[in-house]
Amino acid sequence: MRILALDVGEKNIGLAISDELGLTAQGRPSFRRKNPDEDMVLLAEIIRDSGVGEIVVGMPLNMDGSLGKQTQAIGRFLDDLKKHLSLPIKLWDERLTTLQAERIMLQGDLSRKKRKKKIDQLSAQLILQSYLDAQNVQKD
Repeated sequence: MRILALDVGEKNIGLAISDELGLTAQGRPSFRRKNPDEDMVLLAEIIRDSGVGEIVVGMPLNMDGSLGKQTQAIGRFLDDLKKHLSLPIKLWDERLTTLQAERIMLQGDLSRKKRKKKIDQLSAQLILQSYLDAQNVQKD
C-alpha cells in the first residue's frame, strides 16, 4: 500500500507518494487548484493509478504548536476529501517544511523560477518522509 502526502496551499497542491514498502517518499508534480470538485477528481485518479491506501495531509501549525492561519482552509479541504474519498486520512505537522524545501533548493543552486515550480512538491515529499520515518521508528 502506498501513501499519498498532500501539501495543500491556496493555489497549488504538492504531492508525494511513498514506495510500496513505506520507506521513501517520491515527489510528484504539483497541480494548480481549480475548484473542490475538479481537485477531488484529479486526486481520485492519482490515488487509483498509484495504488494509494492512505493519505497524509500537512497541517499548518504555528511554531508554538497552535493552529495556523491556514487551518480553516485545510479543514474545508479535509471535509471535501472525506466526502469524495473513503481512505484513511492522517494529519501531519508541516512546520518548517517550506523553509526546509527552500533551503534544499538554494543549496542545489536552483533558479528562483525552478524553486517556485518545485516548492510544493518538495514540501509534500518532506512531509511524507517525516511521516514515514516516524511510522518506521514505531515499528521497531
